[in-house]
Amino acid sequence: MDYVKIYTVAALCFVAMDYVWLTLVAKNFYRKHIGNLLATKPNLVAAGLFYLVYVFGLLLLVILPAARAHSLMQVIWSGALFGLVGYATYDLTSQAVIRGWSAKVTVVDLLWGSLVTAITAVISHWVAIVLFV
Repeated sequence: MDYVKIYTVAALCFVAMDYVWLTLVAKNFYRKHIGNLLATKPNLVAAGLFYLVYVFGLLLLVILPAARAHSLMQVIWSGALFGLVGYATYDLTSQAVIRGWSAKVTVVDLLWGSLVTAITAVISHWVAIVLFV
């Protein structure tokens, strides 16, 4: 299997969907609920590091095991769970320690994180199975 190619597919998929989410779909939602907490400009280095690490974990813990097992259900559920855990770590910690953090943001983020991660895992799983296995 070509891990670099699968990683690249997963990274492009995840970043593209998250970009659309953050800039078009949920931009006003975040501004409404935590606008006073948002930076005027995002820290692109920190964001890039998040994407690199998150997709690496997704590849090793979800995509590759599911590809080896040839299990679509495994990739869907483990992708959604990985997304839930990853986003819960951020959102629930933020809710615990940041004054003014919105519970609505936490709920929406948990749903988004589960969905975007599961979709990314499914697409990457398909690429791994069809093109590289």
